[in-house]
Amino acid sequence: MRIVSLLPAATDLVASLGLAGDLVGRTHECDWPPEEVGSVPVVTRAELATDRMTSREISDAVGGAAHRGSSLYAIDVQRLAGLAPDVILTQDLCDVCAVSYTAVSDAVRVMGAAPRVISLEPRTLDDVLGCLLRVGEVLGVPEVAARKAGELRDRLAAVRAAVAGRPRPRVAAIEWLDPLWPAGHWVPEQIGTAGGEPLLAAAGEHTGAMEWDRLRAAEPEVVVLIPCGFTPGRTEAERSSLTGLPGWSGLPAARDGRVWVLDGPAYFNRPGPRVVRGAEILAHVLHGVAAGAPVTRAEARPLPE
Repeated sequence: MRIVSLLPAATDLVASLGLAGDLVGRTHECDWPPEEVGSVPVVTRAELATDRMTSREISDAVGGAAHRGSSLYAIDVQRLAGLAPDVILTQDLCDVCAVSYTAVSDAVRVMGAAPRVISLEPRTLDDVLGCLLRVGEVLGVPEVAARKAGELRDRLAAVRAAVAGRPRPRVAAIEWLDPLWPAGHWVPEQIGTAGGEPLLAAAGEHTGAMEWDRLRAAEPEVVVLIPCGFTPGRTEAERSSLTGLPGWSGLPAARDGRVWVLDGPAYFNRPGPRVVRGAEILAHVLHGVAAGAPVTRAEARPLPE
């Protein structure tokens, strides 16, 4: 089967099912696992040079008239057509985070071909595992998908057991720095699984920008920084947009040195199998508990002063 993934999380799903070799196309942001997808042809490009822009500049551009959702990404329709996919995996959850379903539908119409287009729209951890089962069914490996989903559920259960009975710190997860934006969807469940009390968003919630006063009033004991699409290094480079806020040093989390920089794109922003690793990382951050492999500095580290 010839598969094109237009969603990084979907690429993760395909690889976890052992079908990375069937990928014939991917987005410019599909980067995991690198040894399996690095040579797969890229069929999209970004329309914003975000590597040269601040968080505020990116936010302003996304909200501006020239860049709304699907216009942030372009599909190389000619190349996509030449790949002759049987299945295209896409999403209809966030037009800012990936190519939109509308853009994909338009491209397929222009192609004049009839690949099967599967849209994934997970909002919770159960939804993420449900997507694994759905993709496994579509790609003809339902037994593999069921086994993988069971393994992921077992790992989540192990995290819950490891933190059971411990005090639950109040945790604010931030997925954009300027303006401040709390992480919703599956992230509150990741926090809860790891033994924390999630603030500012409920499980499955599609959040929006918030005022600084809301974060300050929440008095989080722990803050985890997981900006969408940012490496930990880039998050650290823009830390002044937080640390320069009036009263930042008075936050319990800042005062106690419990502000953490995590790898958002790998373990929190994308609704793929690695969200389970995100819960394991949070167990380490919140409680110093080892759940799964040891947590590396690339995965989680305290925010520098």
